[in-house]
This record gives sequence, C-alpha cells and structure tokens, in this order.
Amino acid sequence: MTHMNFGPYRVELSNINKPLFPEADISKGELIRYYQTIAATMLPHLQDRPITLHRYPDGIDEEGFYQQEMPDYFPEWIQSRQAARADDDKQSTMQHILCNNQASLVYLANQAVITLHGWLARVPKLHTPDRLVFDLDPSGDNFSDVRQAAHWVIELMEAINLCPFVMTTGSRGLHVVSPLRPELDFDAIRNLAKDMAAYLTRKYPEYLTIEHRKHKRHGRIYLDVMRNAYGQTSVIPYSVRALPGAPIATPLELSELGDSKLHPQRWHMKNILRRLAQKDDPWRNIWRHACSPRKVQKTLNNF
Repeated sequence: MTHMNFGPYRVELSNINKPLFPEADISKGELIRYYQTIAATMLPHLQDRPITLHRYPDGIDEEGFYQQEMPDYFPEWIQSRQAARADDDKQSTMQHILCNNQASLVYLANQAVITLHGWLARVPKLHTPDRLVFDLDPSGDNFSDVRQAAHWVIELMEAINLCPFVMTTGSRGLHVVSPLRPELDFDAIRNLAKDMAAYLTRKYPEYLTIEHRKHKRHGRIYLDVMRNAYGQTSVIPYSVRALPGAPIATPLELSELGDSKLHPQRWHMKNILRRLAQKDDPWRNIWRHACSPRKVQKTLNNF
C-alpha cells in the first residue's frame, strides 16, 4: 500500500510498517487505517475547528512535538484558516490547520499525528466558543473520585440548564462538556466556568479544588476550566493518545459513569471499533443540545 485515493484527493503513504506503539505492536499503517475507519464518526467533532497536532515521527518511545501552524509542504486541498495568535496579544496571525474530510485525517495520520486537539470555537466565529469544558484531573489513581466529581459537575450543569456530555480523555481523567450557542466571547465563558468551579469547590471542599499547583491540591480533584480561552484546545473525541496501549478519548453515555470498571484508558485502538459497532457515538447529536450561555449565567447568579 503506497497511497490512498479519496475522490479527487490522493494521499501518498510512507513508512507504514514503522512501529509507533512498540509495546502494543501498533504500526503507522495501523494508525492510518484506524483514522480512515473512524473518520465518519470523528469528523463532525473536527469540522471547522483549528487544530493542534501532536506528532511522533519516531513513535511514542521518542520525544514528540506539537504543531499548530500549517506547513508549506501540506497539500493545497487541506483547509486552513488565518487567525490571530493566542500568545501574542493578537497582534500577529497564524495559518491554522483544519481537518474537514477523510483525506485530511488520513494525511495527518501519515504525518505520524497521533493526537488531535481542537479549539472550542469553529470557523468563522473563532472568538465565540460553542463548547464549555471541565477537565477533571485526579491527584492520584482513584478513578472513582473522578467519576464522583463528574456526577457533581453534571448535576450543576443540569441545574443551570446546560446539557452535559462526558468523555474519557484516554489519559488520566474525564472531560465534562456542554455545547453552547456561540453568543459570548471566551472571557465571558471562562468566567462562567470559573463561577461554576468556585460554586462546586465551596460545596465539596474536601473533594474538589481549583488550585492548579499540584502540591496544594492535597489529593483533591482539580477542576481545570482554564482551557476555556481563545486559542486553547481540548482533545478531539476518538483521538488516539500517545501512551502505551494506544488509548482513545472516548465519549460516554452519562449512565456509564456508574460503571465501577470505568477508567480513562478503557478503550483503545484494539477495542474502540467493537464498541462503536454495538453503540452509536454518544456525542453524535451534541450540537442539537447547545444552550444559551447568557441564560445560564443568569441562572447561576441566582444560586
């Protein structure tokens, strides 16, 4: 196999036998095939979002690197969008990569892109997010505490008329996400998330914290809301993580949080397609549940 054709697009393949996950015996060719197969499920979550690529040309046992800017050698048919840099007071711009079709996803996999991280806003409304994200980061290895924290976040979201969705990160924790109508800017959404996190830490001070310094968390679950900002990213659903066993960031039904066997790396490249053969993507219609952040803020103010 030296190339793949996707309608008018041709993707030349290289080094497909190179091991990217040596311990799991997973080659670059298998990563390419995974992303080709998962594309129909994954692309709605990628559509029109600038992405950051996590690349490992020599496999996960060697150092990888992050890439935001569209390189000159990418084919012209891969879409991109020029936007202000997040780390430069918005004075300069960058050509950000978009991944809007199967050919693009396969091309990126051939570039040894293992993980895709996406903005919380979509082109053309890059300053008004359509997602609010809580990243639940455990201090230790007791995942039952993370599941409990997710229940509390979900309970609050439902009480203030947000619609929660949950996902394993494929790494250590969980993401609890609510889709939003793109009405407010990132500062307003981050402040809303901070207000929610502050409410939860006041209610459950022994279990939850907003302290980002690890030595001050004292075993509590960190409610990370800082990625709710312009140019910040969140792992895209069904992305592979650059960890042994090739775990997958996997959307869940809310009811699955009650499963004591749940852990953040439960699904991986060798079992995720079997899961999707038995269960539709729990996030497949997430956009239909977008809520008004203006109304949500007013409700939270009355708590």
